[in-house]
Amino acid sequence: MKIGINMLLWTGHVTEEHVPALQALKATGFDGVEIPVFDTASEDHYRWLGSVLDDIGLERTVVALIPDEEHNPLSANAAHRQGAVDHLRRVIDCSQILGGQVLAGPWFQPLGVFTGERPTEVELDRCATVHREVLPHLAAAGMTAGLEPLNRFEAYLLNTCEQSIAYAQRVGGEGIGILYDTFHAHIEEKDPLAALHALHASGSLGHVHISENDRGTPGRGHAKIRETITALKQLGYDGWMTIEAFGRAVPELAAATRVWRDFFASPEEVYTEGYSLIRDCWDAA
Repeated sequence: MKIGINMLLWTGHVTEEHVPALQALKATGFDGVEIPVFDTASEDHYRWLGSVLDDIGLERTVVALIPDEEHNPLSANAAHRQGAVDHLRRVIDCSQILGGQVLAGPWFQPLGVFTGERPTEVELDRCATVHREVLPHLAAAGMTAGLEPLNRFEAYLLNTCEQSIAYAQRVGGEGIGILYDTFHAHIEEKDPLAALHALHASGSLGHVHISENDRGTPGRGHAKIRETITALKQLGYDGWMTIEAFGRAVPELAAATRVWRDFFASPEEVYTEGYSLIRDCWDAA
């Protein structure tokens, strides 16, 4: 098991000004960080950042999004679907240069875009076709998938583990790894732990986000974080448990995820208490 933290707590684009935070995370005990790869314009930036992380001694996973309708895998417009393929290939190229291990995030539709209806078979097939095209590129980069179902207020294609398991089967082949997030599960699953067990049993569990019910400091809310960590150890999970907490540091993301108020006193509170919670629960399980 490895403990990580998503850098979206600080920024959507990690730069030199965040090096002190990265050093503090290493000193706290973190194995790695989850780097947003939203800006794919400069491979040199990710080459530089990878070198910095190597020097500090932090491994990394990556989080990516679908930026807009012109890159939407669900679109009826074939040019937009090709835009999704091109965007994800670019994300993977930058992630490989960075040294990323897992491609996490909801890279199946733009955030906050809805039709007012449930996802159609056509939309699911369009998305699966896009993912089938990029998954070999991901594998060639030495990375695995952690596709993240979101709650129904942020997305409509994939909300639950059950839907995500079915989607992984639709993609076929070696499948697509699915991310389990304690925040989204708290909202969408009738029994979050049963959903986790089902996802693991399906062979699709690819990554885990530890996130409180208010997206604040892990352990200060009522999401089933302690129970999830205990279950993961009992299941023999040996991947990442990555803290994901959001403030208002990234205005566009705060708007998309409906973060209107502060959920923690400081980032230090989030990463110190979050790390201790994961470590203590894991050791006690």
